Amino acid sequence: MSRLHGKIALITGGASGIGLASAQRLIEEGAFVFITGRRQDALNNAAEALGSNARSVQADVTKPEDLDRVFDTIQKEKGHLDVLVANAGVGEFASLGEITEAHYDYIFDINVKGTLFTVQKVLPLMTNGGSIILTGSTVGSMGTPAMSIYSASKAAIRNLVRSWAHDLRGTGIRVNVMSPGPTQTDKLMELLPSDALSEMKRTVPLERLGDPKETAGAVAFLASDDSSFMTGSEVFVDGGYAQV
Repeated sequence: MSRLHGKIALITGGASGIGLASAQRLIEEGAFVFITGRRQDALNNAAEALGSNARSVQADVTKPEDLDRVFDTIQKEKGHLDVLVANAGVGEFASLGEITEAHYDYIFDINVKGTLFTVQKVLPLMTNGGSIILTGSTVGSMGTPAMSIYSASKAAIRNLVRSWAHDLRGTGIRVNVMSPGPTQTDKLMELLPSDALSEMKRTVPLERLGDPKETAGAVAFLASDDSSFMTGSEVFVDGGYAQV
């Protein structure tokens, strides 16, 4: 496959899970991929696994100076960017009555503020015909016990894309959301006990968790010209979890 031959991509939160699988898929399709993350050790391992068509840059998306350093690096080394996958995100449980200011700030600072300024700062580097892909979630359109703040942050992501599709008129840049359902990542395994995972599988019409490679396929589609007439859209990769 070479749908992305010669393209330059950036994936935030690219050291593990959906981000790492997406980086691997974009490289397989011909792209050169920059990945970012907060933990240098995880980035080093990911870059080694991805090979010579990947470059890691340590960065926290909540810090403007880190984002500036990432985009300066891309400018100096490649000169432009064709694809942005704004994937960095976090989730925690907290029921109404137990929500703290720290919990709210942690999730919204990374999931919403970090995404907003990643996208805003990338625009001068983006080419006409470029693709911006935000990682959403099924919980952005579902009620989820003890995850109201995370769910609200992903609902915000969905609406940002709707508005940005208007703001980007005339630039040739597309912006869409890829929303995974329950996906077998280390992060999900840490959040949920085994009985909760089993119950989640039962509620998915396909009766299993997704594989990060499956979400990566949707990211590759949105990054490529196969989705050239799509902007402001949401693509669910959820086994029917939020659909029926």
